[in-house]
Order: sequence, then structure tokens, then C-alpha cells
Amino acid sequence: MINLLQSGKIGPELHRVSCDPGINWEKEVSWAIDAAPDDSGVPDPISSWPRDAIRSGIYGAVSPRVVCLRDDSYLLYYTQILPRPGNPEGASDYDQATTRILSAHSRDGTEWVPETGVRLSAEAGGAGEYRVVSSEVVPVAHESGHWRMYYERCRGPQSVGNTILSARSEDDGITWKLEPGVRWGNDRSNFAAPRIQFLDGGRMRLFCYERGKGIISAISEDGGVTFVREPGLRIAQDGPWDSEAAFAPEVVQLGEDDFVMFYAGYSAANRAQILWATSQDGLNWRKEAQPAISPNGTGWDAVKCSEMALIPIPDKAGNAPRFRMLYEACDGTAAGDRGVWRIASASTDNTKGSF
Repeated sequence: MINLLQSGKIGPELHRVSCDPGINWEKEVSWAIDAAPDDSGVPDPISSWPRDAIRSGIYGAVSPRVVCLRDDSYLLYYTQILPRPGNPEGASDYDQATTRILSAHSRDGTEWVPETGVRLSAEAGGAGEYRVVSSEVVPVAHESGHWRMYYERCRGPQSVGNTILSARSEDDGITWKLEPGVRWGNDRSNFAAPRIQFLDGGRMRLFCYERGKGIISAISEDGGVTFVREPGLRIAQDGPWDSEAAFAPEVVQLGEDDFVMFYAGYSAANRAQILWATSQDGLNWRKEAQPAISPNGTGWDAVKCSEMALIPIPDKAGNAPRFRMLYEACDGTAAGDRGVWRIASASTDNTKGSF
């Protein structure tokens, strides 16, 4: 979570929350961002479509990431999955699909208005015809209006190693230019879902997924350009809810030594849920026993609740703090429990408390 309302300085305060969001979440009655219908071609980013248009999983909307702006509004970045030329299956054959990163704006965190233009295309992001995914957007220290986007660059099927690249914006996140070099990667492994945590003293921690292992971390001392891996795993994919994959962490800080992480866990190739863990140092994490958000079995998140973004809901006088979580959701309406990916949302249910 990046909350620019928290502080004029870039540091741990941008991730700070007043209480643990907990595990009692009430799913919203409508999604935040819909998938394009099957006959959309290359859709205009500001398009909207009928709810009952035919969707079979060719197009998708995934990987929500939100910046809470200083004017008390929200800017959402998300990944739109499209058919790649010569590969009409689109998201139904993700290895051969293409993507682009789009944005939407909201005054209340509920209603989202798509913005004009493409924030980052696959070609502009160094992925050729393939995929740029899972954009993490953060402010750049000492540079007003300058933001950096960390993202997963995929130059082919998932068997081809993914790397973490970055792009830079000098106009508050509207136009982006690829930065030289690789932020994280090697010639052997597959890395995905980058997330940034600001630390004291100008340092930054990069969390990302290493395929087959879980969530790793690395530290930057130069403002987020180069990173050095920290020993061990932050979250190993070895539990009943994350035995297939553990990735896409959302870390918030409650106090000086009190952290909460939400992350996506796959218990099987066709089942995903949003899990949570706690830590007293940001390095060693204890998994909690039950998911925070699970598939419904029906509806748009029938089989998968995955990558997410947490935002605070503005307080009303006398009310307890509340949160909203945007998450990618799959309805399982295609073969193999694949289907249509949309961005759904849920809010904390204060009638039940946090736990």
C-alpha cells in the first residue's frame, strides 16, 4: 500500500495503518474493473461494456495496484490481458497472450473511471509482443511528480525467465519511459509480482515471487535502482493454502515492530485465495491459519481470489477505521477452471471485528 496522505516524506509512513485490517471481509456486490467482451479487438482503454456481453476468458483484468493520492482520491494501475496477434485464445492461453498496463481513477475507492491512454504497453516495456504485468508504482524521493513503476517483464511463455524492470514517470504517473537495466533477475529463475516497502534511512525492500519457492526479498541502498538479496524466504510455498504458489505480497505497518502481509496463495493449479501473515521485523513471517478472502464457488470469484491491493476507506466521525481490498478474481467458467478474470473488491466488516 502506498498512501501519500500519510506523509509528505517518502519512508515507512507510506505503508502505515492505524489497525490490523484482519480477516473479516464483506465482498462487494459488483466488480471494480470488468473484462472486455470476446469481440473487443484492441479495446479503447476508456471503454465500458454491457454486463451480459459474451465473455469466455479471452480478455482479462488483473493485478490491481493502488496509489492513495494527496487529494484523497485513488489511482489504480492494472493489467489488461489481450489476444496476441496470431493467438486468438488470449487469457485462456496465458503463455501466448499479450498485456498492457492501464489506469483508472476513483474519488471514493468504489467507483472507478478508466483513464485515457495506455500507461505501459508490452513493446514500450521491453517485452516485445508478450507481457508487462503486476505494476508497483511508488514515488521517487526528492523528485516532485516523479514516480517509478516496477513490473514483471515476460518475453515469451512462462517457461522463459521473467525479470523485474522499471519505468519512470515525470508527470505524476501518466506517461512512462523504460529505465535502463534490470532491477531484479538472472538467467535461471522466473521472478514475478514485485512489491516495494520503504524503510528507514532511505532504504527500500523489494519483495517478489521466485517461481517454485515463494516470496523473496532484496534491499536497495540507492533509491531503488540496484538490489541485494536478503537471505532466506519471506514466505515459503509449503502450507495447505499455498503449496502451489505464494506471491504478490501487500505489506502494511501497524507500529515500529508490527507488520501485516496479505498475499496470494495457490493450493492447487485451479484454486487461489488471499492469505495473511504477521511479523515483528518485516523479515520473519508467521502464516495465519485461515485465508482472509476465499473463492465463493459461484460468481466472478468462484475459483480464484489472487493478487490484491489494500486501501484505507476515509474515516467518518466516530467510526472505526475501514479498508477495501481490490483483488483479481476468476469465475472458473472455462475448461480446467479457467475463465474470466476481473478485478473485484471487498471491504472490512466492522460488525464482526477484525478477527
